Amino acid sequence: MLIKEFRQIFRDPRMKTVIFVAPVMQMLLFGYAVSTDVRNVSLAVYDPDRSVASRDLVARFTSSGHFRLVADARDTARLGELLDSGDALAALEFSSTFQADLDAGRTARLQLIVDGSDSNTAGIALQYAARITGDYSQQRLRQRLLRRTGTEPPTTLVELQTRAWFNQNLESRNFYVPGVIAMIVSLVTLMLTGMAIVREKEIGTMEQLLVSPIRPIEFILGKTITFVLISFVDVLLVVAVGVFWFRVPIRGSVLLLFFATALYLLTTLSAGLLISTISRTQQQAMMSTFLFYFPAVLLSGMVFPIANMPLVVQWLTLANPLRYFLVIIRGIFLKGVGVLILWPQMLALAVLGSLMIWLASRRFRKTVG
Repeated sequence: MLIKEFRQIFRDPRMKTVIFVAPVMQMLLFGYAVSTDVRNVSLAVYDPDRSVASRDLVARFTSSGHFRLVADARDTARLGELLDSGDALAALEFSSTFQADLDAGRTARLQLIVDGSDSNTAGIALQYAARITGDYSQQRLRQRLLRRTGTEPPTTLVELQTRAWFNQNLESRNFYVPGVIAMIVSLVTLMLTGMAIVREKEIGTMEQLLVSPIRPIEFILGKTITFVLISFVDVLLVVAVGVFWFRVPIRGSVLLLFFATALYLLTTLSAGLLISTISRTQQQAMMSTFLFYFPAVLLSGMVFPIANMPLVVQWLTLANPLRYFLVIIRGIFLKGVGVLILWPQMLALAVLGSLMIWLASRRFRKTVG
């Protein structure tokens, strides 16, 4: 079975491309695409005051690296047009007495309007803007007190010092790239095994297998082990891209990573074979694969935190192998933790994988129908 599977796979040049080239290309594409870091938010400004203070604050926005000035609007109506068309994601509107209010010691009015259709970008842009204006306000207050008293104002009584562990610069790519590795491995293995048995039916070799002295579990293992070996090559490729191209640190044991990956591959390959046993055509197998894959990704914690989901959905995620593998791969990559921390997730993968491969072997029958 192993020899037959390898010959059948590698005699098709297109299959080689799907197996070895496509995962690398997907890793490069998704590695750049999946990022929640917000930079260069397009900013439009309406400044009727045209004062030194307002220009100074605009310069602080543009020099921060988070905002990019795209338009200097002539009136508020123009700000609305820029937001409606999407040419600007944020609009900064000054009052006509901005400088005068600051000089007189009054509160200077300033409004930031953001495009809320992209809630993630809007929320982060508001945080950046609040920090920039807060720092500017503190500096103006210190300068005013220094001019009046001739001494530096007292420092605050409470100072919070923050420190981020495992991802010191809080780069979202370090969080998402390990998840992308898991997603690509899941998709490749499900697609390959999802059409394995169906392909035998369509090309007419199933009858030969049915009359051969082979048991269902031997047939399933012959299919599974072949794709396990191929999948490990894909894992090596995408991990190499993540570590050497995207510079994502891998702080834990590489051997532990591949052992956990073997447990995870047992679940995905078995799920793919189970799909293949219940499908009659490769089109059905492909559709069934995507029906399994997308809920698995959405309920894994890759995109949405599981803690934010309804309690019933949280219980459903306990049957999702990708949920456990994401904890493992991020723990090994970013935290460098070992078996003492990750053994519950590994045990869950082992149980789910054993159950799925048993179901796949039970589902397979040595009959054409």
